[in-house]
Amino acid sequence: MTHVSTFSTLVRETPAHLRQVPRPLAVAVVSVVLTALLSAEEPQSPASDGFVHPGIAHSQADLDSIRQKIDDSESPWIDAWNTTKQSRFASLQWEAEPVANVQRGASNNPDVGSSEFSNDAAAAYTHALVWAIDRNPAHARKSAEILDAWSGTLQSISNHDARLLVGMDGQEYLNAAELLRHTWDGWPRPNQEAFEKMVRDIWYPIIEDFYPSANGNWDASMLQTMIAMGVYLDDREMFDRAVQYYRNGKGNGAIGNYFNEFGECQESGRDQAHTQMGLDYLATTCETAWHQGLDLYGELDNRLLKGFEYTAKYNLGMDVPYEPYRSFEGRYFYKKISDDSRGRLRPMYEKVVSHYVHRQGLDAKYSQQAMLKLRQRAIDSDTPNRGRGDRDSRRRRRRPSGSLPWDTLMYATQANVSD
Repeated sequence: MTHVSTFSTLVRETPAHLRQVPRPLAVAVVSVVLTALLSAEEPQSPASDGFVHPGIAHSQADLDSIRQKIDDSESPWIDAWNTTKQSRFASLQWEAEPVANVQRGASNNPDVGSSEFSNDAAAAYTHALVWAIDRNPAHARKSAEILDAWSGTLQSISNHDARLLVGMDGQEYLNAAELLRHTWDGWPRPNQEAFEKMVRDIWYPIIEDFYPSANGNWDASMLQTMIAMGVYLDDREMFDRAVQYYRNGKGNGAIGNYFNEFGECQESGRDQAHTQMGLDYLATTCETAWHQGLDLYGELDNRLLKGFEYTAKYNLGMDVPYEPYRSFEGRYFYKKISDDSRGRLRPMYEKVVSHYVHRQGLDAKYSQQAMLKLRQRAIDSDTPNRGRGDRDSRRRRRRPSGSLPWDTLMYATQANVSD
């Protein structure tokens, strides 16, 4: 139902005696109703320049809403906020460790600056997010310091997993930069330009052509970063390249190739860890598109939701159907579903529950169950590591799992607080 038809129905069905209210009050009510409808049902309309800012993983409305919930000490946001603030990635003692020529080999071996790149990505994003919520400029300065360290040092990213590294972690740097550029006036323009140059000249050529024959989480990782690049750089061509590949790409990461009609994933027969990675990256891609007025979540009759439900159900211990099928170019053929990493839930379910249940009013019961199980696990876990630690400790204690850390903080909604 469109917003116009919805509002017309509300007017028609309002009892006559309730329509006799003062005009100023009526106008105010109309404004509130329309605002709620626009927020709940449709993606945000693009700004006049073609892009909404901030508008990668989070909009200004998101940030304002979460800030209010924290101020009101509402759960689960206040608990998630405390976890975020206590994280070592939010420590103001964090020191960036940029490397000029990064190498990430297969399975991160060799690791020449790869772990530093990943950890600093999480720290840059976390500090920018903390700044955007609590407005302590020390966190904005720390985030900018990390971004500047890498843009002033990095010359290349190479070896087998170069595309995967940029895809996995580039979007966190871009989210940090997006939040700083559009919510803080303390990041000098020359520093922003240096960051842009790194993104265009070093990162983009690595992921521009994706990796069609690899397992689909590779393409999915590059999609989330490429679409974020498009928004941050105000580059419509780059943005559209990601959108078209998501919809119609030839590789395993495109929506119609990564899932079959009932939600089985191209990697379901490989292991559950990589399957959830691919799902997570595609959902992050969709969330960015949504903030820019484009509904990729709904592609192929909500195929992404089917993928999440299928995977959540299996990882919650229930049986699911399985049909072996060959990947793009026949490179992979998994004959049966894999129980490798089964039950090891990845913190990625909040955003899809928020979208499909809260925004669209659809059922996502298995994703909700997984989400609630993850919330309970967070409550039961030990206090997060607060300090920076030494360099070896940083390498052992990798960045938080999930495409975007702090999933509950940023994507929980009233609609999914309970089952």
